[in-house]
Amino acid sequence: MTAPAEALPTGAEVMQHLVESAGVARQPAADMADLAEVIRTLLAVDARRDTRVRLGGNLFDVVITSSAPQARGAVALMDEIQGGCGPVIEDPENGWYYWLVPPGSSARWVLHPHAVCLGEPHTITLPSLNRTVPPGPYWFRPPAQVSNRLVPLVPLREALAQIRPEPAPHAALAAQLGITF
Repeated sequence: MTAPAEALPTGAEVMQHLVESAGVARQPAADMADLAEVIRTLLAVDARRDTRVRLGGNLFDVVITSSAPQARGAVALMDEIQGGCGPVIEDPENGWYYWLVPPGSSARWVLHPHAVCLGEPHTITLPSLNRTVPPGPYWFRPPAQVSNRLVPLVPLREALAQIRPEPAPHAALAAQLGITF
């Protein structure tokens, strides 16, 4: 006669054992709340809702320029450089482009006569991904079209120096945000 087989633990029992044996490691990391906020934000944008996000962190900073006709030349130049320009939001009410650039760019930004770069502690409202025409801010270059790449800072800076989109946003942003450049 063979001995009766021991009952195998259930999946829930195995998971409980793993959680209990994890000890300190099972405590949430200090930045998990930030990660959860980022995930909720990006899911909201994907779910076709406008969503306010903090700049900087692990997401992106933003370069703000005029959206006047010559600024479209900068987008065309970035199309050539990047093989399709990274994400750009057009804000027709203010007459601005918001170029999404790598996080930390604002710390490396040197004053530019035609653009301003903002990061932490500022925020931006991302339009829902399906908004690609006015009214209101919309995706001039949606992230989905460009495989979620950001606009590279140095080539953008050079393109803006070459194209010189006017009017520069400095005075309007200074008045709106109460900061100086």
